[in-house]
Amino acid sequence: MPPLAPPPSTLVLGATGFLGRWLVLELLTRGEPVAAAVRGTDLRHWLRAHGADDTALTTVAADLTRPGLGLSPEDDARLAEVRDVHNLAARYRFGLTPAQAEPANVHGALHALRWSATRPRLRRLVHLSGYRVGRDPQPQYPLDPRATTALYARLGAYEASKQLGDAAVRVTAPRLGVPLTTVNPSSVIGHSRTGEAGQYLGLAQLVRQLHRGRLPLLPGTRRTFLPVVTVDHLARFLAAVPEHDRAPVQAHSVLDPATPVLPDLIALIAAHLGVRPPRGLIPVGLVRRLPRALTGADPETLTFLSEDRYDTASADRLATAAGLTHPPLIPALRHWAAQLVAEDFGAPPR
Repeated sequence: MPPLAPPPSTLVLGATGFLGRWLVLELLTRGEPVAAAVRGTDLRHWLRAHGADDTALTTVAADLTRPGLGLSPEDDARLAEVRDVHNLAARYRFGLTPAQAEPANVHGALHALRWSATRPRLRRLVHLSGYRVGRDPQPQYPLDPRATTALYARLGAYEASKQLGDAAVRVTAPRLGVPLTTVNPSSVIGHSRTGEAGQYLGLAQLVRQLHRGRLPLLPGTRRTFLPVVTVDHLARFLAAVPEHDRAPVQAHSVLDPATPVLPDLIALIAAHLGVRPPRGLIPVGLVRRLPRALTGADPETLTFLSEDRYDTASADRLATAAGLTHPPLIPALRHWAAQLVAEDFGAPPR
């Protein structure tokens, strides 16, 4: 009979997702007893394949879209000593409707917050927000119906719902007395040493078009900046947050400052894959007006293409305190691009 896992001190929601698996692996490697909200048994297989000892792992069935996380009384009792909650769960796909995106990305964020408030030993809730999300120093939630409709029309359901979820937890956490950190990562690429991917949206779609010869012109300008971060660095950062953050509400933007501007980044990947780089640039506004069948560009991806720069001062301070440094970026980008090609960009097996 396998040994019983110790009472978990950390709960990871979204544990079977791309980033969730790496965070669980990082926490177990640190000797942290972890509870993971899972469906099926694939997580344990993945962890063991990556050298993890999973004897300190507890698995529970949870449903973020339901109050109380849909936990059974037995599972809720097993999580009585949880002090850190990482909510990495979200519905991440372009082309969603608001009705599809909101249950997990907005209501689910609040369910995780309210459940966290019931833990007597709670130290911190860490909420994974979205790229280009959470930059309003005074968020408002809820918005009136007209403003909500306009937000969805402007950004698309995925990004709009992540913005609303971020605002919801930042507004509600102080009212419930829940210490909160929101983490806003840039585009997450694969593992720095292996390139292991698992996420095929966003920048990966540009690489897919590039590899297949369908990116004759690159949307954006010479100053367009689409920053990246490796999944292993982000997992280490997330694991360090509860130990180092002390403010009642804290927000961090996490990106690798070595990221080149987008035209240079795409040229680097093109050279590594041995394909022709885009011949020039095309303004994002023009791409929006052209038929999607002609451009191959998902309209929701275009909101990520900006010349903006991001304030990473708080994340840099935490990383320094935790002894974290970004792995070398250029080799990581090459590993990731090669792995995307090897995995056929997530295409189902033939």
